[in-house]
Amino acid sequence: FVSDEYGPYIYQFDRATGQRLRTYTLPDSFAINNLSANGATEISGNTSGRVANKGMEGLAITPDGKTLVGFEQSPLIQDGGDGGQYNRIVTIDIATGATQQFAYNNKIGSKNYNSSEILAVNDHEFLVLERDGKGLGDASLAAVKSIYKVDLAGASDVSLLSGEAALLAKAPAKTLFLDIRSALVAFGIPASQIPAKLE
Repeated sequence: FVSDEYGPYIYQFDRATGQRLRTYTLPDSFAINNLSANGATEISGNTSGRVANKGMEGLAITPDGKTLVGFEQSPLIQDGGDGGQYNRIVTIDIATGATQQFAYNNKIGSKNYNSSEILAVNDHEFLVLERDGKGLGDASLAAVKSIYKVDLAGASDVSLLSGEAALLAKAPAKTLFLDIRSALVAFGIPASQIPAKLE
């Protein structure tokens, strides 16, 4: 299973042959109407859907092999876009293709961060990588590289909701699992040497 953030799309491939077996249909709210090879043009030309270059970045599969869990790198345009507080996690039933959406709070302290990766612990708990774009490769100092744990058990499906205000009360609590930056610095790796785009 492979995610492509520019659609965004999710595909299933045969591992042995490389043949694409299936394309999963994502909710219409994730798509944009006006595509462009220029990111700024694409962003200015759309009022909803994924932000240019920040679509379905993370993809996980639950240990029971029944559900794919996709994660947008940043909030959808209609939910505040890049820099917005509430991102979306979309679950996909592998057998039927049925989807559900859940809100995720990107805020750490007083700032909102993008998310690069998601890992399924079980069918309802997930580890999410949140990060800034600072560090090695950016000629700056890494400030935020953290893994948070979120539990979707009992969380509300937000498929029919739009906008930060609507998602505000629906995002389940998250807890810090690992502060990667602090752990690496404590191990003797300077913040300037921590990869900017840890993924």
